[in-house]
Amino acid sequence: MGILEKISEIEKEIARTQKNKATEYHLGLLKAKLAKYRAQLLEPSKSSAGKGEGFDVMKSGDARVALIGFPSVGKYKGANIQLLDLPGIIEGAAQGKGRGRQVIAVARTADVVIMMLDATKGDVQRALLEKELESVGIRLNKSKPNIYFKPKKGGGMSFNSTVPLTQCSEKLIQLILHEYKMFNAEVLFREDCSPDDFIDVIVGNRVYMPCLYVYNKIDQISMEEVDRLARRSNSVVVSCGMKLNLDFLLEMLWEYLALTCIYTKKRGQRPDFTDAIILRRGASVEHVCHRIHRTLASQFKYALVWGTSTKYSPQRVGLTHGIEHEDVIQIVKK
Repeated sequence: MGILEKISEIEKEIARTQKNKATEYHLGLLKAKLAKYRAQLLEPSKSSAGKGEGFDVMKSGDARVALIGFPSVGKYKGANIQLLDLPGIIEGAAQGKGRGRQVIAVARTADVVIMMLDATKGDVQRALLEKELESVGIRLNKSKPNIYFKPKKGGGMSFNSTVPLTQCSEKLIQLILHEYKMFNAEVLFREDCSPDDFIDVIVGNRVYMPCLYVYNKIDQISMEEVDRLARRSNSVVVSCGMKLNLDFLLEMLWEYLALTCIYTKKRGQRPDFTDAIILRRGASVEHVCHRIHRTLASQFKYALVWGTSTKYSPQRVGLTHGIEHEDVIQIVKK
């Protein structure tokens, strides 16, 4: 039996197994097996290596956004960032249909996923796309499970938790580890995680990224349906055809990317508001130096900063000073 058949059989067994206390160990093992087979499926095959079947996109700009959707949904192309307008994902992308596996591999390198959905087709599309991305280790709008896990060479399993656990037990964790041929490890749960969360920690190659669900073609549905979709978490409603709500989409995207815009100023001159430096939120003066020139930090004496990050303007600061959106900075060298 091939890997695809094994995956299909396990998925069917999970679907027909009732979830209760008596089946939790069985389901946990099934999920562990499923994750293991999916990981094998995504490994590049030796036979296809070097044949030029895959594709990649050179990373550029200040951030990378993966635009994912079905063919012919209609995708927005207006942001001042690298926008990967990836081929439409169809059902079965994780199994390699429609070059889906390569598409998903590129999506894993993005900073944010924009999932383009047809507002006229209900919630079926969203569920299908989420399933495809979930199956290849992309976790949308989720934080990494707060579980400490360290394999050891001996000593058996050490299991502890700092919170009451309602979804996992020591026995279940042990069974899952055995499925991965792991018999010695330290495990510490710092939150009430599920077996799926623990499997993600073991596998270790999961990608956790923010996702913005964008419902297009709202001009073709009722106001009540527009309101329902707009109220969903992490969602934006637009009409690309009629250019409705696209500015709000860009605002939301900026927030999800957590970007900060910084302006520079030379001594005795006005700030240059035409050429901003784009950094991630939480950046410091040192990050600004590195963006301007790789040797600038070593020549740094101090900086003058105008803006919301300072108590007064200008304020003399050092390399560790945290900068905020639309601050103006003048760097003085030794």
